[in-house]
Amino acid sequence: MKIKHIICTVFLVLIALKSNAQMGIEKRADKDYAQYAYIDAIATYERVAEKGYKDDKMFQKLGNAYYFNGELIKAAKWYDALFAMNTEQEPEYYYRYAQTLKATGDYAKADKTLEAFNKKINTDKRGILFKNNKNYLEQIKANSGRFKIADAGINSIQTDYGSAYYDNKIVFASARDTGGVVRNTFKWTNKTFTNLYSAELKSDGTVGKPERFENKINSKFNESTPVFTKDGKTMYFTRNNFLDGKRGIDEQKITLLKLYKADFADGKWTNVTELPFNSNQYSTAHPALSKDEKKLYFASDMPGTLGQSDLYSVTISSDGSFGKPENLGPAINTEGRETFPFISAENELYFASDGRPGLGGLDVFVSKISNEGTFSAIQNLGAPINSKQDDFAFIIDSEKRNGFFSSNREGGNGNDDIYRFTEIRKLLCEQILKGIVVDLETNKIVDNAKVILLDEQFKVIAEVVTGTDGSYTFKVDCGKNYYIRASKQDYETKELPVAIKTVTGETNLSISLEKRIKPIGVGTDLAKTLDIPIIYFDLDKSIIRKDAAFELEKILAVMKQYPKIKIDVRSHTDSRQTDKYNIDLSDRRAKTSVQWLVKNGIAPNRLTGKGYGESQLVNNCSDGVPCTEAEHQLNRRSEFIIVSME
Repeated sequence: MKIKHIICTVFLVLIALKSNAQMGIEKRADKDYAQYAYIDAIATYERVAEKGYKDDKMFQKLGNAYYFNGELIKAAKWYDALFAMNTEQEPEYYYRYAQTLKATGDYAKADKTLEAFNKKINTDKRGILFKNNKNYLEQIKANSGRFKIADAGINSIQTDYGSAYYDNKIVFASARDTGGVVRNTFKWTNKTFTNLYSAELKSDGTVGKPERFENKINSKFNESTPVFTKDGKTMYFTRNNFLDGKRGIDEQKITLLKLYKADFADGKWTNVTELPFNSNQYSTAHPALSKDEKKLYFASDMPGTLGQSDLYSVTISSDGSFGKPENLGPAINTEGRETFPFISAENELYFASDGRPGLGGLDVFVSKISNEGTFSAIQNLGAPINSKQDDFAFIIDSEKRNGFFSSNREGGNGNDDIYRFTEIRKLLCEQILKGIVVDLETNKIVDNAKVILLDEQFKVIAEVVTGTDGSYTFKVDCGKNYYIRASKQDYETKELPVAIKTVTGETNLSISLEKRIKPIGVGTDLAKTLDIPIIYFDLDKSIIRKDAAFELEKILAVMKQYPKIKIDVRSHTDSRQTDKYNIDLSDRRAKTSVQWLVKNGIAPNRLTGKGYGESQLVNNCSDGVPCTEAEHQLNRRSEFIIVSME
């Protein structure tokens, strides 16, 4: 249902057909489509398509009509037809097509379509997540098989979804016909509007007979996804923009979704008010309370939303007022739909998303919320919670390890159905970051080195000192990015980024430290000791460049520190040009380097210089041997050899 999906992106483009009569039918369908009357539009477009007409805009709308109603297999038929036309498509259609292909079970083609999507728009997080998780099906498989599921026993032939715990009952939304004289229908789906129902939770895990929730809460429009405070005195819920008999509309005259609050007093729910951050121009829906009930989480497409719908949180003050809604950010939200949040007693955020690698449609994901409010690695719950269709509205009793979720998977009673589950194995991802610290030159173990673990904001998390085996170990969160900083006296401090894997196991990172105190003696090449680049001169030139002067400053500093050192400057070229030319060029380069050092205060008797041309190549790139530019560069070098220290 539309209330389930919250947000739909609609392309309102008229289709030009050959026949005037067909054009009239199409225009009527366009009007229905623009007003979200999907059922009417589907019938009209399909009648046109059945007569053999092919038009990419028509196929887009047919695909979208089913896609936005969660009927992904039917949408795949029309997206197939759309892409068979080989016309240029907006990137979003590649993503939708991939989602529908997953619903049909064709993951190989879905992955290829996602690769094409990522090429079209390589900044979209959905494509980036796929690119970085090509083995997502293996990861999902590893997370699967942890639940036993069954029909909740409360489903009708209509839509039933979105449950919450309340007073040893489950409260949920249902579009079942209660037998009234007037049957209100939801134009988007041609089904009855949803109202709230409740059913008793029995000790054997089954659910009692559903009963209509209090009339003060239910209206002639949609109600869904309630959440209740622990004391049972306050509820938050989703409803179409309707209060005190007045229906609100946006600029397109559409009645969107809002969040409402109600109080329980004198045995009744009363004082229904809308939350202050609602708007007629965007939707807010699907509330969830934090563990301490000081924050309300919800889904919205309000300004600032990163995708089609994002998850937000807002603080609840002690006086009942609300702060400013805050987007949970790119750690959670994508350009797709993030919706149906739920916070468990273990401070885990469960939510549904179609923007992350999954089995198809909306999948349920989970992330642990830290004490600082950050989120751990996001994990797909796997099958059987997730399927090829839409799976959402997951809630769990953390103590009993059972709960409910909703899905429109095959084999259900209605469009959406509620399923109950028991978790038989918790989803644990435990990662150890470990490695050894070694000397860069000798590769020997470095003991007593301090190793620090930092988060992405460079905040220190933990630190250890290596033992005689040079090893370090940290317990880290799966899927997070960290920095490792290693240091020891007489060594240069080194810092490295590290990405932790998203499955249980170990991440290894060895660290090589470079000595700050480096021994020198007769025969030492100061260019290597001081890590001076091997290229100082442009091709065929002997002029000291600005960057070369910077490197020569290092030689100058050492010669001033040790006034008795004498150095022989040796310049080399690659094999290109003639032997004589290269000898002359290298000799000029050597003498130019000597002149620079003398000009900057080094006595001439401490310096000698000579060019060796191509006579001392460091590789096989001699005359007539094909070599890369990088290989030739290795031979264009200068050496600063200590010939005396007395």
